[in-house]
Amino acid sequence: MNLRPLTPSDADACYALFHRTVHGGTGAFYDTAQRAAWAPPRPRDPDTWRSQLTEGFAICATTGDTITGFFTMGHDGHIDFAYVALEDMGKGTATALYDACEFTARALGLEIMTTEASHLAQRFFTKRGWVTDARQTVIRDGVGIDNFRMFKVL
Repeated sequence: MNLRPLTPSDADACYALFHRTVHGGTGAFYDTAQRAAWAPPRPRDPDTWRSQLTEGFAICATTGDTITGFFTMGHDGHIDFAYVALEDMGKGTATALYDACEFTARALGLEIMTTEASHLAQRFFTKRGWVTDARQTVIRDGVGIDNFRMFKVL
């Protein structure tokens, strides 16, 4: 596994990974309608997706030429996207990506990191010392999707 910065040319591969991970890995927590609203077949706005993906600190894990996971973090320490391919879950990919984000947040002198984590991601972040601030429901395409506001003091 190698880590490298995300580039705009990675947008399609990252969206495919995001879509497959949401639909294939979150069924225990989210129903079909919620997964469809969270991750439609194509980005709602491809240009916005591309720019969101590469703002701030954006990193991916690769095996060969294949992206196996990606994390994005704003300059404020907010982790927006944190996704790993289904077949790479439990193999250290998410940990390597997360560690790079936390290292960068500390190097920037940030005092806190934040995220809005899915049920699945909440477990991952909790194991790394994050605290759940609140459970919330985000509305996408008229469908409520539960997640958790979380933070970690650095």
